Amino acid sequence: MALKAKAEVSEVSILEISQGEVRFAVVGTSPFYFNRMSEKAKRTLLLGGRKKTEADKAANLKHHPVEEYRDSVYRWTENTRPTRLKIPSPSFKGVMSTAALVLPGTRKTEIGRLVWVVDQYVDFYGIPQLSMDIVRSADMARTPDVRTRAKVREWACLVTVRFVQPNLTVKGISNLMAAGGIVAGVGDYRQEKGKGNFGQFRLADLDDEEFRRIKAEGGREAQDDALENYVAYDPDTAELLDWFSAEIVRLGRDKSNKKEAA
Repeated sequence: MALKAKAEVSEVSILEISQGEVRFAVVGTSPFYFNRMSEKAKRTLLLGGRKKTEADKAANLKHHPVEEYRDSVYRWTENTRPTRLKIPSPSFKGVMSTAALVLPGTRKTEIGRLVWVVDQYVDFYGIPQLSMDIVRSADMARTPDVRTRAKVREWACLVTVRFVQPNLTVKGISNLMAAGGIVAGVGDYRQEKGKGNFGQFRLADLDDEEFRRIKAEGGREAQDDALENYVAYDPDTAELLDWFSAEIVRLGRDKSNKKEAA
């Protein structure tokens, strides 16, 4: 008679996983560059564009600086938020992932799996200004162009981070955020990219004087006013914008945009 093999019974031990949470008050230590893709560019990608003829180029302006400035920001449409401006929360997760490459004992892949920022966007405090910069296009010839975006000189955020315990701790997450504020930054032309040094920040207490001032002065109403009645970020932008405004009037293409002196 054949004997049946007795099945072995083994006990599986599962490590209990819990979530930790910490809220950071973030204060910018270098200006922030917004880099949202405009609705016009999104629609062109969706429907496809046709090659412009010489007649098209002659009949249409290549750039509309004020429109580009307003389109460059992420914004809340509802009026129940404390700010009009917002930034994607994965920006701060990226900060911690980059810092993990620098700090000993952490790995970027672990941060990607074990850390996340609450909500899709973070409220952004600060007054935007219109900035025009000479940039290089992505074509093979690296063609120069003028790009207009919103730049914020002083800014602050409240960021809520959740993480898996016991793998990570509040102290570890705080160290990653603090280091990331120095070596990575957020926004366009940030420190992480190598050439720029924008978007750097420090961690602060909720009663930090600078944090409280920016939060009080750079809320929704002030941001709405800055987007409507724009101010040039620096003298070079003001000079170029003044020339552009005068030139489109001379050419009969004035769109009647309001402008304040820088």
